[in-house]
Amino acid sequence: MDILNRREFIGKSAAATAFSLIPDWGSASTAGDRPRNVLFITIDDLRPELASYQTDGILTPNIDRLAAKGLQFDAAYCQYPVCNPSRSSFLTGLRPEELGILSNKIALRQKWPDLVTLPQLFRSRGHFTAGLGKLFHMGTDEEGRKTLFRDDASFDHSFKAMGKEPEIGREGQGRKLGDGTVKWARWRAAEGGAEAQADGMLAAEAVRLLEENRDGPFFIGVGFHKPHDPFVAPKEYFDLYPVDETELAEDPQDRTPILKHALPNAYNFETFTDQDRREFKRAYHACTTFVDAQVGKLLDAMDRLDLWDNTVVVLLGDHGYHLGEHGWWNKVTVFDIGARVPLVMWAPQSQGMGAETEAVVELLDLYPTLADLCDVEPSHELRGQSLRPVLDDPSVGWQRPAFTQVVRGQVGMGYSVRHGDWRLTQWGQDGSGGLELYSVIEDREGYYNYASDPEHAAILDRLHGLLKEGYPHIHRSSG
Repeated sequence: MDILNRREFIGKSAAATAFSLIPDWGSASTAGDRPRNVLFITIDDLRPELASYQTDGILTPNIDRLAAKGLQFDAAYCQYPVCNPSRSSFLTGLRPEELGILSNKIALRQKWPDLVTLPQLFRSRGHFTAGLGKLFHMGTDEEGRKTLFRDDASFDHSFKAMGKEPEIGREGQGRKLGDGTVKWARWRAAEGGAEAQADGMLAAEAVRLLEENRDGPFFIGVGFHKPHDPFVAPKEYFDLYPVDETELAEDPQDRTPILKHALPNAYNFETFTDQDRREFKRAYHACTTFVDAQVGKLLDAMDRLDLWDNTVVVLLGDHGYHLGEHGWWNKVTVFDIGARVPLVMWAPQSQGMGAETEAVVELLDLYPTLADLCDVEPSHELRGQSLRPVLDDPSVGWQRPAFTQVVRGQVGMGYSVRHGDWRLTQWGQDGSGGLELYSVIEDREGYYNYASDPEHAAILDRLHGLLKEGYPHIHRSSG
């Protein structure tokens, strides 16, 4: 991984800003020579817990119909399993470590005030850009003040619904889970319907903007909040999932002992009873089906406004999530289920629509892909690759690795790579925290670690070579 000099970024970005005064819509965007629109949908904390990803018992008819229409990526990965580092990465096309954003505490503009983000690139080329809800985790307003979600350099129009819900949306049955020490682990089957929840308000605003800007060009980003905690959704979605029918994950008794650094030490999930666990998973599913219904409103507007022929649609989760696997009920891991995300794309005129692909891809690839599809030249060097070949042929030989990293206490960092059927994770720059090697096709959850198995030494060496290509400063201790 080449670390691009920050001064070089600033110089390129300044030049791009000067050039941005002239709209450049390209020549091959769509039929009719109109520039393509982008509808960019992010869903907070959503793992591939969707019917289209073969999850039993989950109701997600709207995302499923987008997956049936577009291309579903079955092996898409975030670059950091936490909101702010992941979003900062895929919205700039750069890796978390080179951005220096490895937590939720640092806003992108604090470190990179002049870096051109993905929506900002489209704005500079004449597109109307809107940021609704949570696209950036933290941002800054035009006075440079730190804010939630907002970034004035990227968007002509920003809309924040969280905290503006009517009082009735804060009423309803619910409770805290466990002994209450995991303060965010709580649910509520809320009164008032979708219009009394932030995501319902975001959907309504998105539909309004699609109608108002139907003649384009636009880049409308919609950042839905659920199924992120606290698990609040209208009560009718909870009614779809009887708690006594909720099945819990069970770790196999013959599993490999878990490494010390594989899980954070942040939360006391041991206080959860089986009833707590069922209610947690039920609430996550209720919130997922609720946000799916809001996605449906956007898809219905796309139908009604006849926008499909001229609009690229992207839907993704920002990182993976555990629902009880390894006894963990959160994110912040580099197990495959902590790094893998749902990703669906609709690209007009691409030949691979209506299919799915096993190509291993990174969320970093979104920036160059959208720039390529919409014939917009990026203003800085990007780390990902355009997925256009996969969009045209889902079975194309795509052999790139996907890298994910996470900070972990005393050992410093965990570095992980998925390539082919395998995932390798190294804890610490020298591997002193241990290695994990999993066959993710047979063992998606990561229960059987082959890192010390001599029969898998060649696979481990091959993946470590790839890991070192992604992170050249790491090495394996001879001890």
